[in-house]
Amino acid sequence: MADANQLKDPNYTPPLGEAIPLGIQHVLAMFAGNITVPLIVALAAGPQYITVLVQIALLAAGVATLIQTVGIGPFGSRLPIVQGTSFAYIGILTGALKGGATLAAVFGASLVGGLFQVVLGYFIPQIRKWIPALVSGVVVMTIGFTLLPVGIKYSAGCGAYPAPFCKAGGFGDISHWLLALFVILITLLIRRYGKGIWSTASIFLGLVVGYVVAIPFDMINSKKVDAISNASWFGLPETHFGLEFTTPAAIGLIGLMCIMAFITTIETVGDISGVTMGGADREPTDKELKGGVMADGLGSAIVALFGGLPNTSYSQNVGLVSFTKMMSRHVVTIGAFFLILCGLMPKLAAVIAAMPEPVLGGAAIVMFGMIVAAGMKLVGQSGYTTRNMLIVAISLGLGLGLWQVNQLATMAKFGPLPVEFLPAWSVPLFVSGIVVSGLCAAIMNAVMPHEEDAA
Repeated sequence: MADANQLKDPNYTPPLGEAIPLGIQHVLAMFAGNITVPLIVALAAGPQYITVLVQIALLAAGVATLIQTVGIGPFGSRLPIVQGTSFAYIGILTGALKGGATLAAVFGASLVGGLFQVVLGYFIPQIRKWIPALVSGVVVMTIGFTLLPVGIKYSAGCGAYPAPFCKAGGFGDISHWLLALFVILITLLIRRYGKGIWSTASIFLGLVVGYVVAIPFDMINSKKVDAISNASWFGLPETHFGLEFTTPAAIGLIGLMCIMAFITTIETVGDISGVTMGGADREPTDKELKGGVMADGLGSAIVALFGGLPNTSYSQNVGLVSFTKMMSRHVVTIGAFFLILCGLMPKLAAVIAAMPEPVLGGAAIVMFGMIVAAGMKLVGQSGYTTRNMLIVAISLGLGLGLWQVNQLATMAKFGPLPVEFLPAWSVPLFVSGIVVSGLCAAIMNAVMPHEEDAA
């Protein structure tokens, strides 16, 4: 096993015997989230699109991750950043589809939004002074806190899957909680007593052991078992959606996608900061931030051409890097190829998709909690002064508070409030805890004097 300094090097290439399970571990960590988004969007567009959108999502995540880890010119952070379909766009896309927009309009708007994010990424070095470690730490902590309920819901037996894919009548059942706690226990035991690759791959091993234990207890959804039987061994997705830019629905979507590009840019800056702090105990360089955000946009633009939904850096994997302390981008590159393989082999993808939600939930609680810890480490770099603690307190209080009161989205859609105070187009800004926390932290950090200057 490599020494600590090698593990912190993104260019370190571990032996394949170590790199392959670590790469698959990254895929397992994000797999459920990556297929959940196209599942939900497909149910809004029409159930006949489920298979093709899920298959494209797997291929798209693999391609977008390669752009991030391997890089193309100025694009790519060259860090262990995993890309996947973004949850942030679900509300906008499902609302548009139910309102009559076509998938062609969705992908046309995604293309424009992705290119807009490329432009935002280009100017990241110029605006970085507004996003110091204190602000990045608040963003990373918010990411972790907003993800933790997902881990709990998975542990309870359903998570973010649409209702038809949940095990009927079992949400919150004690058997689900026991299985999730079993996965956490196995992960901690392997991490504590395992050596070398066994310790580093403890999340992966916990998932595998939990999956195997769930089989004899009939905890795998029968619909997913049928999906495994019906899936083909090899197949390319049929992409025939086209692109639409000029209809009223498409124009409105383009505006919303550009707003969301700004939101995901803030999230990506936080993810990259979380990875470098959690895995290498440092802040990211200007080049890494610029390349990472530009890769986010380029990946979304490219996959939109083939019927893929917007991609972004996956916060789940930030926690995994923080937990394993493995910063090798080559490990995630292997995971990217595995994602592409899953996209080309529907049966393999179906086997992974059949993983019981509580198994994933147990691992998710560990990983999402590690994201919060990485954010705390970033905040600690700035010092725990009264000024900084006030910034953290107010930013988290507003961001997480507004995020939890999801009635604001309903009020903005149906009530009189948007006409008088909250325009409907601004709803994504206010119901995203990440954006509110990040903006509050950045503004307060800029205007509040440091304590030595205030005397």
